[in-house]
Amino acid sequence: MTLLTTPTAPTPPRRVHLTGVPETMLWTLHNRASEAKRPDRVLDDPHAVRIAEAIAYDYERSFGPPEIFHAIRAKLFDDVVRTWMCAHRGGTVVNLGDGLETQAFRLDDGQVRWVSVDLPQAIALRERFIQPSSRRRHVAASALDTSWMNEVEASQGVFVTAQGLLMYFEEEQVRALLVAIIERFPGVELMFDAIPPWLSRKTRSAAGWQKTKHYRTPPMPWGIQPEAIEATLCRWSPRVTSVELVPLPTFRGVAGHILPLVSRLPLVRNAIPTAVHVKTAR
Repeated sequence: MTLLTTPTAPTPPRRVHLTGVPETMLWTLHNRASEAKRPDRVLDDPHAVRIAEAIAYDYERSFGPPEIFHAIRAKLFDDVVRTWMCAHRGGTVVNLGDGLETQAFRLDDGQVRWVSVDLPQAIALRERFIQPSSRRRHVAASALDTSWMNEVEASQGVFVTAQGLLMYFEEEQVRALLVAIIERFPGVELMFDAIPPWLSRKTRSAAGWQKTKHYRTPPMPWGIQPEAIEATLCRWSPRVTSVELVPLPTFRGVAGHILPLVSRLPLVRNAIPTAVHVKTAR
């Protein structure tokens, strides 16, 4: 079995110049890499560490001290995709808005195909550190440009992920994209995360979401209440057969034990981001 590998020899840190949504890939990288360095880590991600250390960027100046959220999100996605891979040997996992995500290295089983889709400048940065291969393809295009679907081998099943992506689109764009995926790949499974409406409104306000005094997040037009997700997706496509709001795992610290419990309460559930796993009919 041949697993995906990338040379790990140290290289001098490289400067990057990103703005807008593409810059958010450095935010998520910062948090995953910082978490992966901890002895009590919730996510083992040595490639995130390698890439973060190879980029000359002041992460804490922009994003503040490391936070566990993005590592937990990555673990939630990993757990669901890993289960799917066991039932779909040689299937294809499509990562929309992949940026500097390294799921392909964390999960690769020597058989699955990986397709990373992101804007040209994001793919250009990705390829400084991660080279495509026969089973790991890169597509330089917006997720909304559905020509990326032509690059997907679907005979053994397809799983499409969108970590930290759909909230940056308008609702009609989200609907059109998800419906196009479901229609093109019968039986496809999808996983994405969604933010609540209050957070969407905050990012679009005059003050915006000022993460630190040096970094303001891009606007996030699409927000949805968790309790409305299933009905919305079923209304968008009759091929949707199952919608699961993936629960938070227990993690370290007091918050890590309390939040997974209280997040089941409607008031809390509707105030925090949600991971969604969707199954569809063949």
